[in-house]
Amino acid sequence: MNPTAQVASEKFVETMKDEIEQYAKDVMEAVNKAPDGEWIAGSEEHVRDLSAEMRRKVFERALQKRVDAAEAAFPPPHHPNTGKRLANKGRQSHKILTVNGEIKVVRRWWHGSQIGSVAPADAILDRSGTTITPGVLEMACRVNLSATSFVRAAAALERTAQVKLSGERLRQVVEAAGRRVLKAQQDDAIAVTWHAEDCVVPDDQNGEKTRVYTGCDGVMVPIVTDAEKIKRRDKVKVKRRRRGKKCKPLPPRRRGSDLSWKEFKVAFFYSEDAKRQHVAFTHGNHVAAGKLLRREADRLRFQKADERVGLVDGAVWIREQMRLHFAELDALGLDFYHLSENVHRARRKVFGEESPEGKTWADELMHVFKHEGYSAAWERILPWRMALRGKVKRKAADRLVRFMSARQTMIRYPEFRERGWQIGSGPTESQCKLCTKRLKGYGRRWDRPNATAVAALDTLDRNGQWRQVWPNASYTAT
Repeated sequence: MNPTAQVASEKFVETMKDEIEQYAKDVMEAVNKAPDGEWIAGSEEHVRDLSAEMRRKVFERALQKRVDAAEAAFPPPHHPNTGKRLANKGRQSHKILTVNGEIKVVRRWWHGSQIGSVAPADAILDRSGTTITPGVLEMACRVNLSATSFVRAAAALERTAQVKLSGERLRQVVEAAGRRVLKAQQDDAIAVTWHAEDCVVPDDQNGEKTRVYTGCDGVMVPIVTDAEKIKRRDKVKVKRRRRGKKCKPLPPRRRGSDLSWKEFKVAFFYSEDAKRQHVAFTHGNHVAAGKLLRREADRLRFQKADERVGLVDGAVWIREQMRLHFAELDALGLDFYHLSENVHRARRKVFGEESPEGKTWADELMHVFKHEGYSAAWERILPWRMALRGKVKRKAADRLVRFMSARQTMIRYPEFRERGWQIGSGPTESQCKLCTKRLKGYGRRWDRPNATAVAALDTLDRNGQWRQVWPNASYTAT
């Protein structure tokens, strides 16, 4: 097959002359029929449809012309072993969904013993052999990012791009794309968009230095339970019986979750000004989260930063994984807001919900934590705890004391502030909400691998890596 076969533009225009003239007449007729005062609004939809059909027709005809030229310029193929000419099996059509609409291309098939049937034109028409082009796939994935369901994403895709996909088909292609992106991320086939050396901050002594923050947290995602899977399968069987036609056997049922919500893990790295961010997502346990942190840190060259700071909410598993995988951390800090939450929880139990005395006590204690440090706060907490009476109050105070003592090495706010470091894990908390925005909502339930695949597309966009997967996409920064 001759891959360089081309068709003269003038010759192609001549073959399309009648269609182009008819298109121009139809557009003018649509504008003429628009009522006064609504010349634009009254004609734009009709003209849009005419333009879409014309675009599809021109694209389809141009591809067909080049396929015909390639087949005509190349002699019939021969059997690779016997050297005999393959049998001509005639021409068959092949439909492909493109960003210009669904097109049909006819190409010639040949047949030989042992090798079966082949269509040489397919190798130069589209070597991947898919029925949905990368352009359509990219648009489907992008529309899905902000959709509330696959059905609505399909409707938005049809309305905005005039590309028709059912909700179920769109779900399949989006999740498949997400799995490929996830695999590429795991294989380091998608390059990161920044490194630790790029995260520069001012330095009084040397003029500038590099600083990178990291965080990790768990976030709950709705999961399809085993009972729900059984119920869904029964509904499909009922529909099949009503249809009255013989169908292919259903694939083996995958087991669902034992609980309706499961914790997923988010790993996050960012610069001081948050202009450089990198996020990763997994449905694995705390061990998987630790490995994910290490993998992404190595990709970002985290060790080469002059200052490496961890900010987390104090969960035991996060603290342990940080210490296990990040020996290079200069400091691991407890999120100031989470400490404040625990202080106010004790305040409500001891003083009451709206007690002015309790609010004053909590504010003063947080001021001590922030400006004087753990030791000074501990000296204030112990006498207060000893003076309490009542089981409920003592229990609340003991809980706060245990929380503090278990995180003593993480409560270093005066040092953090002196060195210009942040004391809150707000950026990580925000990423937990953003990464799961598509996954949460009314009626949404997921298999864990599928949820991770959909989230992988979101992280791809947030990390600025979208064009590495779809380099031909018309890109708008988000």
